[in-house]
Parts: sequence; structure tokens; C-alpha cells
Amino acid sequence: MNFRHGNCEEPEINLIPFIDVLLVVLIFLMLTTTFGQASALQVNLPVANAEQPPQAPAEIVVAVGPDGRYAVDNRILEQHGVDALIAALRAASGSRSEPILVIQADAAASHQSVINVMDAARQVGLVQITFATQHGDGR
Repeated sequence: MNFRHGNCEEPEINLIPFIDVLLVVLIFLMLTTTFGQASALQVNLPVANAEQPPQAPAEIVVAVGPDGRYAVDNRILEQHGVDALIAALRAASGSRSEPILVIQADAAASHQSVINVMDAARQVGLVQITFATQHGDGR
């Protein structure tokens, strides 16, 4: 008997195609999986047929001119100080519940004029403030 002890190469397993196939399967599973939200309680929500129309919020409009003059709800203030703004904002907010303050400041108005309006609004208790702008095409 002749037993040869020649070059015996061990078989080699190539893992690269195996990893590629696993990545494709993983991506496929990730894309096709739906995510459901499990709830602890099964709740049947009530049905309503009528929709309530949204109510427009009360707005107080303060215009700031390029010369630093103020107008509250289209009434020009004679005085330019923060105290006059506070009095006008208190009168304008009157019985309105949680009004929104809309500041319409001219592009040439000073920064201090706008800060005065914001300071007066804070002292009156108006916390919802927004700024009016126009579209780039002049609308």
C-alpha cells in the first residue's frame, strides 16, 4: 500500500458572497417590515360627525414706523415711550382672552423700537408674539 503524503490543501470557504447575501436579506427585511404600535389598552374612540370651525385668535396689531412712532390697532400713539405702549396694549387686550401680538415693523425701523414693543408686551403679559412680513415679490 502506498499512502501518499503529498500537498493536501485544506478546502477554503469563501465568506464574501455569504456576507453579501446576508446583507441583501437584511436590507430587504428592514424595508418590508411594518412598525406597529402596540397599546396596553384596547380603546374604542367615540365618533363625532360635527366639526367645530376653528375660531380666529384675537390679534393686537402694533405698527412701528421708520421714525419710531407706534400705532396700536390702527390708533397712532402720541407718546413714544414704553409707558404709552403699555397703556395702549392694556387697553387693546381688555377682555380678549390670550390675544396674539402682531408686530408690523417697518424695514427701516430701529431695533430699539421693536424691543420697546416686546418689552411692553412682556410687562402687560402678552406672551404670544409674531412678526408680520411680506413675500419677496411684494405681496
